[in-house]
Amino acid sequence: MESLDLRVLGDVLAWRQAGRRVTLVTVVETWGSAPRPPGALLAVRDDGVVSGSVSGGCVEDDLIARIKAGEYDHLSHPSMVAYGVSKEEAARFGLPCGGTLRLVQEPVGDVTWVQEVLNRTASHQLVARTLTLATGAVSLREAARSDAMHFDGSTLTTLFGPRWRLLLIGAGQLSQAVAYMAQLLDFEVLVCDPREEYAATLGMQGVTRVQGMPDDVVQQLAPDAHTAIVALTHDPKLDDMALLEALNSDAFYVGALGSKRNQQVRKQRLKEHFELSDQALDRLHGPVGLAIGAKTPAEIAVSIVAQIVQVKNSVPDQGEAAKTAMPSVGIRASSCALT
Repeated sequence: MESLDLRVLGDVLAWRQAGRRVTLVTVVETWGSAPRPPGALLAVRDDGVVSGSVSGGCVEDDLIARIKAGEYDHLSHPSMVAYGVSKEEAARFGLPCGGTLRLVQEPVGDVTWVQEVLNRTASHQLVARTLTLATGAVSLREAARSDAMHFDGSTLTTLFGPRWRLLLIGAGQLSQAVAYMAQLLDFEVLVCDPREEYAATLGMQGVTRVQGMPDDVVQQLAPDAHTAIVALTHDPKLDDMALLEALNSDAFYVGALGSKRNQQVRKQRLKEHFELSDQALDRLHGPVGLAIGAKTPAEIAVSIVAQIVQVKNSVPDQGEAAKTAMPSVGIRASSCALT
């Protein structure tokens, strides 16, 4: 469900529309310390140009050489290929010791399914694609987040999800640093700030400014499980209403700038005046970011983006004890001064 997969499909579509032959390769099984997980995609054009990866090196080189040599030109249906079945071959292909990859390679003909996947994911839908190896037939269906990639030797089901997106409330210096780093991680970044004196300085390529009041914008966005929302204005009039909507949404991450004391006051305010439940308030990451002793806007941005990635990847927070032991360092001490 990574955004990189959607880029690969975008390249497949463009190459086929330009009349080029394309082979799509999918990692279906790994053993040992394989460098890319099941579901990883690689597209190889007939002239050897690639998009994506399945190993990060020598396996790609071998596939490119075979495709350029025309070894797969006769294939009309998907087929299996394995790399690293022995320690010697693993070493030859640059795989970690004992690492093994099994791949499905398919010649891409009709790209109707590619266009449909891209259209559905652009509308923030999660799509399951099933490939029948014996015939090359492809079917699509709506998927749930609990679904997983599945391969039984005859059919391969892979998931394609919408691009991860991040809505920032506030367009100040810290927001710009967070936006820059989030873009590097392939997040779609949206910024909402009705204060023209801040929004006028945004001007970042690839970042979309969303007009309106923050709470209205959150509502209109209809946050899903691929959406993170972070309030960084340090102005309760802007942050609180947006957080109210965000905490009642399906957003996978909701955070707010401010010290521990400010966060306690904020939660009390949201509970008493807006009747927000304890369960919803427990979802609020505040003070926002990992406790790394951050002081500058760039360092605080690192802590925020790192925590978003941590939650996105469902990694337990190993530093909770450290947070308790250092209540006033880094982002806690500096956040009030950064707006």
